[in-house]
Amino acid sequence: MSVEEFNVSRKPRILLAASGSVAAIKFANLCHCFAEWAQVKAVATTASLHFIDRASLPKDVVLYTDEEEWSTWKKIGDSVLHIELRHWADIMVIAPLSANTLGKIAGGLCDNLLTCIVRAWDYSKPIFVAPAMNTFMWNNPFTERHLMIIDELGVSLIPPVTKRLACGDYGNGAMAEPSLIFSTVRIFLESRVQQNGSNGQ
Repeated sequence: MSVEEFNVSRKPRILLAASGSVAAIKFANLCHCFAEWAQVKAVATTASLHFIDRASLPKDVVLYTDEEEWSTWKKIGDSVLHIELRHWADIMVIAPLSANTLGKIAGGLCDNLLTCIVRAWDYSKPIFVAPAMNTFMWNNPFTERHLMIIDELGVSLIPPVTKRLACGDYGNGAMAEPSLIFSTVRIFLESRVQQNGSNGQ
Protein backbone atom coordinates (compact mmCIF):
# COMPACT_ATOMS: atom_id res chain seq x y z
CA MET A 1 0.00 0.00 0.00
CA SER A 2 1.38 3.36 -0.97
CA VAL A 3 1.94 6.18 1.49
CA GLU A 4 -0.72 8.45 0.00
CA GLU A 5 -3.42 5.88 0.83
CA PHE A 6 -2.89 6.08 4.61
CA ASN A 7 -5.30 8.94 5.19
CA VAL A 8 -7.92 7.32 2.95
CA SER A 9 -8.04 3.65 3.87
CA ARG A 10 -6.04 3.12 7.09
CA LYS A 11 -3.79 4.68 9.66
CA PRO A 12 -0.01 4.55 9.11
CA ARG A 13 1.80 1.64 10.70
CA ILE A 14 4.61 2.86 12.94
CA LEU A 15 7.21 0.52 14.43
CA LEU A 16 8.75 2.19 17.48
CA ALA A 17 12.00 0.78 18.85
CA ALA A 18 14.05 1.51 21.96
CA SER A 19 17.69 0.66 22.59
CA GLY A 20 19.70 0.78 25.82
CA SER A 21 19.78 4.39 26.96
CA VAL A 22 18.39 6.08 30.07
CA ALA A 23 16.19 8.06 27.65
CA ALA A 24 14.15 4.86 27.24
CA ILE A 25 12.26 6.04 30.35
CA LYS A 26 10.40 8.27 27.84
CA PHE A 27 9.51 5.39 25.52
CA ALA A 28 6.00 4.92 26.94
CA ASN A 29 5.35 8.63 26.40
CA LEU A 30 6.55 8.27 22.80
CA CYS A 31 4.22 5.31 22.26
CA HIS A 32 1.27 7.33 23.59
CA CYS A 33 2.09 10.20 21.21
CA PHE A 34 1.98 7.92 18.18
CA ALA A 35 -0.84 5.60 19.30
CA GLU A 36 -3.47 8.36 19.02
CA TRP A 37 -2.62 8.86 15.35
CA ALA A 38 -1.23 5.58 14.02
CA GLN A 39 -1.18 1.82 14.41
CA VAL A 40 1.80 1.16 16.67
CA LYS A 41 3.94 -1.85 17.47
CA ALA A 42 6.99 -1.59 19.73
CA VAL A 43 10.37 -3.29 19.95
CA ALA A 44 12.76 -3.09 22.90
CA THR A 45 16.30 -4.37 23.33
CA THR A 46 17.19 -6.23 26.50
CA ALA A 47 19.19 -3.25 27.80
CA SER A 48 16.32 -0.81 27.20
CA LEU A 49 13.92 -2.91 29.30
CA HIS A 50 15.81 -1.72 32.38
CA PHE A 51 14.31 1.75 31.80
CA ILE A 52 10.90 0.99 30.24
CA ASP A 53 7.82 0.82 32.46
CA ARG A 54 5.74 -1.76 30.57
CA ALA A 55 2.65 -0.98 32.63
CA SER A 56 2.61 2.60 31.33
CA LEU A 57 2.59 1.58 27.64
CA PRO A 58 -0.69 2.08 25.75
CA LYS A 59 -2.92 -0.97 26.24
CA ASP A 60 -3.18 -1.76 22.52
CA VAL A 61 0.56 -1.50 21.81
CA VAL A 62 2.31 -4.88 21.74
CA LEU A 63 5.93 -4.78 22.95
CA TYR A 64 8.26 -7.29 21.29
CA THR A 65 11.59 -8.25 22.86
CA ASP A 66 14.49 -10.51 21.96
CA GLU A 67 12.70 -13.34 23.79
CA GLU A 68 9.92 -13.29 21.19
CA GLU A 69 12.29 -13.34 18.22
CA TRP A 70 12.33 -17.12 17.81
CA SER A 71 9.70 -18.23 20.34
CA THR A 72 7.03 -18.96 17.69
CA TRP A 73 9.45 -20.53 15.21
CA LYS A 74 9.38 -24.33 15.25
CA LYS A 75 10.07 -25.41 11.67
CA ILE A 76 10.91 -24.16 8.18
CA GLY A 77 7.98 -22.16 6.88
CA ASP A 78 7.03 -20.65 10.25
CA SER A 79 7.02 -16.87 10.41
CA VAL A 80 10.17 -15.01 11.48
CA LEU A 81 9.35 -12.05 13.72
CA HIS A 82 11.90 -9.53 12.40
CA ILE A 83 10.71 -10.19 8.85
CA GLU A 84 7.03 -9.98 9.84
CA LEU A 85 7.58 -6.62 11.58
CA ARG A 86 9.63 -5.31 8.67
CA HIS A 87 6.76 -6.19 6.29
CA TRP A 88 4.10 -4.73 8.60
CA ALA A 89 5.68 -1.33 9.23
CA ASP A 90 5.40 1.71 6.99
CA ILE A 91 7.92 3.65 9.09
CA MET A 92 10.41 2.67 11.80
CA VAL A 93 11.43 5.06 14.56
CA ILE A 94 14.35 4.17 16.86
CA ALA A 95 14.17 6.37 19.96
CA PRO A 96 16.37 6.29 21.87
CA LEU A 97 19.18 5.17 19.60
CA SER A 98 22.14 4.34 21.83
CA ALA A 99 25.78 4.70 20.79
CA ASN A 100 26.07 0.91 20.84
CA THR A 101 23.07 0.28 18.60
CA LEU A 102 24.19 3.07 16.25
CA GLY A 103 27.55 1.32 15.92
CA LYS A 104 25.87 -2.04 15.29
CA ILE A 105 23.61 -0.65 12.56
CA ALA A 106 26.48 1.20 10.89
CA GLY A 107 28.55 -1.98 10.94
CA GLY A 108 25.74 -4.17 9.62
CA LEU A 109 25.54 -6.23 12.81
CA CYS A 110 22.23 -7.91 13.62
CA ASP A 111 22.44 -9.70 16.95
CA ASN A 112 19.02 -8.82 18.39
CA LEU A 113 15.46 -8.23 17.22
CA LEU A 114 15.91 -4.49 16.63
CA THR A 115 19.09 -4.75 14.57
CA CYS A 116 17.72 -7.72 12.60
CA ILE A 117 14.74 -5.59 11.56
CA VAL A 118 17.07 -2.79 10.44
CA ARG A 119 19.31 -5.21 8.54
CA ALA A 120 16.26 -6.64 6.74
CA TRP A 121 14.64 -3.21 6.17
CA ASP A 122 13.34 -2.05 2.80
CA TYR A 123 15.02 1.36 2.58
CA SER A 124 12.36 2.70 0.25
CA LYS A 125 10.45 3.03 3.55
CA PRO A 126 11.55 5.70 6.06
CA ILE A 127 13.55 5.10 9.23
CA PHE A 128 13.98 7.88 11.79
CA VAL A 129 16.48 7.73 14.65
CA ALA A 130 16.73 9.89 17.76
CA PRO A 131 20.13 9.32 19.38
CA ALA A 132 20.71 9.57 23.12
CA MET A 133 24.12 9.32 24.73
CA ASN A 134 26.69 11.11 26.88
CA THR A 135 28.20 14.24 25.31
CA PHE A 136 31.65 12.66 25.02
CA MET A 137 30.11 9.63 23.30
CA TRP A 138 28.20 11.95 20.94
CA ASN A 139 31.41 13.87 20.17
CA ASN A 140 33.45 10.70 19.67
CA PRO A 141 34.86 10.44 16.10
CA PHE A 142 33.15 7.07 15.65
CA THR A 143 29.74 8.70 16.09
CA GLU A 144 30.27 11.03 13.13
CA ARG A 145 31.43 8.12 10.96
CA HIS A 146 28.49 5.98 11.96
CA LEU A 147 26.00 8.79 11.33
CA MET A 148 27.45 9.30 7.85
CA ILE A 149 27.00 5.60 7.09
CA ILE A 150 23.37 5.44 8.20
CA ASP A 151 22.68 8.69 6.34
CA GLU A 152 23.89 6.98 3.17
CA LEU A 153 21.30 4.25 3.84
CA GLY A 154 18.60 6.91 3.89
CA VAL A 155 18.06 6.98 7.66
CA SER A 156 16.72 10.34 8.91
CA LEU A 157 18.33 11.87 11.99
CA ILE A 158 16.36 13.66 14.70
CA PRO A 159 19.32 15.31 16.46
CA PRO A 160 19.89 15.19 20.21
CA VAL A 161 19.63 18.35 22.30
CA THR A 162 21.85 20.11 24.83
CA LYS A 163 20.77 19.85 28.47
CA ARG A 164 21.73 18.35 31.82
CA LEU A 165 22.18 14.64 31.10
CA ALA A 166 21.19 11.71 33.30
CA CYS A 167 24.84 11.17 34.23
CA GLY A 168 25.06 14.72 35.58
CA ASP A 169 27.12 16.19 32.74
CA TYR A 170 25.79 19.17 30.81
CA GLY A 171 26.07 19.02 27.04
CA ASN A 172 24.68 17.71 23.77
CA GLY A 173 23.42 14.13 23.59
CA ALA A 174 19.99 14.14 25.22
CA MET A 175 17.23 12.56 23.14
CA ALA A 176 14.80 14.95 21.50
CA GLU A 177 11.49 15.18 23.33
CA PRO A 178 8.86 12.57 22.33
CA SER A 179 6.52 15.35 21.14
CA LEU A 180 9.19 16.62 18.73
CA ILE A 181 9.94 13.11 17.46
CA PHE A 182 6.24 12.54 16.87
CA SER A 183 5.67 15.86 15.10
CA THR A 184 8.76 15.37 12.90
CA VAL A 185 7.54 11.98 11.69
CA ARG A 186 3.93 13.10 11.29
CA ILE A 187 4.85 16.24 9.32
CA PHE A 188 7.15 14.17 7.09
CA LEU A 189 4.43 11.64 6.35
CA GLU A 190 1.66 14.17 5.83
CA SER A 191 3.84 16.24 3.49
CA ARG A 192 4.61 13.11 1.47
CA VAL A 193 0.91 12.24 1.31
CA GLN A 194 0.17 15.79 0.13
CA GLN A 195 3.00 15.68 -2.41
CA ASN A 196 1.89 12.33 -3.82
CA GLY A 197 -1.69 13.56 -3.94
CA SER A 198 -0.77 16.63 -5.97
CA ASN A 199 1.39 14.52 -8.30
CA GLY A 200 -1.55 12.28 -8.97
CA GLN A 201 -3.84 15.11 -10.04
